Amino acid sequence: MSAFPRLTASPARLPLDNVDTDQLIPARFMSRARSEGYGAVLLHDLRKKDPAARLPDGASILIAGRNFGCGSSREAAVYALFDFGIRVVLAPSFGDIFASNAVNNGVLPAVIPADRLARLEGEITVDLERVEITHSGGKIGFEIDPVWRTKLLNGWDDIDLTAQHAQAIASFKAAHHARAPWTRPMILG
Repeated sequence: MSAFPRLTASPARLPLDNVDTDQLIPARFMSRARSEGYGAVLLHDLRKKDPAARLPDGASILIAGRNFGCGSSREAAVYALFDFGIRVVLAPSFGDIFASNAVNNGVLPAVIPADRLARLEGEITVDLERVEITHSGGKIGFEIDPVWRTKLLNGWDDIDLTAQHAQAIASFKAAHHARAPWTRPMILG
């Protein structure tokens, strides 16, 4: 995963609340290989029903409605956004599992109140280092879990994050086995 310090772009808008993971990528498209990419089927069925769901090609920032990514734990929903080119989703709230999957796949889910989202115009810069968005009307902050921020800033997945504590883990393990030697795995042979 690539590090994410900041991104500047004109955002696409999806002014719909409760867009669930099945709307982001319908289940019938999940049988294709991940290597084929899911970007072409992002919002496939919803685009046919609602013109607001037609995102411009090249969009990298998405302004969405409340409870974005609700529903199932379908990680393919994040794959579809990522493969389409979306790297940031700004919304008043997210489905919990979706937000976690987003971070684990290099997509920033930034929580911003709806009234502030409505005021974002033109090109914006999402700066994860400063945890703020700059736009023609000024600057606004956003919310993100500090651990998620660290992971995105460094391009780390969960394993990379754990590896940052390798020395402390090794020290704990050695001390634990010294206090309780019977817990050390035995090799029989």
